[in-house]
Amino acid sequence: MANITAKTSSNVFYKARCEAAKHNDQLSSREGAADIMSIDRGRLYRIESSIINPYPEEIRLMADLYNAPELENHYCTNMCPLGWDKPKADLADLDRISLRALATFRKLGETKEVLLDITEDGVIDESEKPQLDGILRTLDELEQVAQSLKIWVKKNL
Repeated sequence: MANITAKTSSNVFYKARCEAAKHNDQLSSREGAADIMSIDRGRLYRIESSIINPYPEEIRLMADLYNAPELENHYCTNMCPLGWDKPKADLADLDRISLRALATFRKLGETKEVLLDITEDGVIDESEKPQLDGILRTLDELEQVAQSLKIWVKKNL
């Protein structure tokens, strides 16, 4: 692929298109990809150069065309003002995701007991707030693993 700059080569959308071009020659050029998606080639260049942010509809098009569902998570957690606090999913191999899931599931038993201890009196006092923060961290970790697994399934099945 010609005309690669440092700015473009590190862009997640450009990388996804390059990866998809291994299976679809039309995607080896911006012009080909833009034609398939019915967007302006210059707009695709500006997206891949991080000059502008894509619209959500364009993210969906790229994710589907490039078989890159991770682009949706990237957009939601890095570009959308509503998703900045959502867990970032990793594109990883199934065995890595499974190990992370099992490790997180192991924590859930302890988390359940702590949550019951905190909430049994119906009041959360100052001494229990750090424990509650730990519970929230474990739940965020579980959500991240679930998102990673969803991305893996969308990409591979």
